[in-house]
Amino acid sequence: MSRAFVREPDGEAVGDDAPELPVSPHPNRVTPRGLARLRAELESLAARRRALAEAADLVAARLGLLSVERRMRYLTKRIDSAIVQEPGDQPRDRVGFGATVEVLDADGAEHRFVIVGEDEADPARGLIGWVSPLARALLDGEVGDEVRWRRPKGDTTLEIVRIGYDQGEAT
Repeated sequence: MSRAFVREPDGEAVGDDAPELPVSPHPNRVTPRGLARLRAELESLAARRRALAEAADLVAARLGLLSVERRMRYLTKRIDSAIVQEPGDQPRDRVGFGATVEVLDADGAEHRFVIVGEDEADPARGLIGWVSPLARALLDGEVGDEVRWRRPKGDTTLEIVRIGYDQGEAT
């Protein structure tokens, strides 16, 4: 069939065939800071949605709205299912949710990680999701413990040298 006979959507018929954003099957544990960030992003998206609704270019605005509204649905689900855990409520002598953990690797290099909720995770900044292999290796550890971190590029051993609950970022 010639491309000339294929109907292009007009402003009213812009559809969304993209799937919903996947929601983790794990309990949605978050720090208070993480929940605040989710709420702030939702508010920001609501403002963007209002701006898109007033846009003159209907097709581009509708496509933008679909993306914004998809993300808003995801955030609403995550906020509604959030289980807020105060890092300060954790045992001080063990690695728990919200802990800032300093470790030494096999080469003697020091690393700092904060164990956070899945939506808060940002490995480049040292924020690791509580269900990640690294967090699972560290959880329940004590100062002086050596833990095995199973990684795709090979296992490594880390020694826990400090545990804190100051909610500081790892970087």
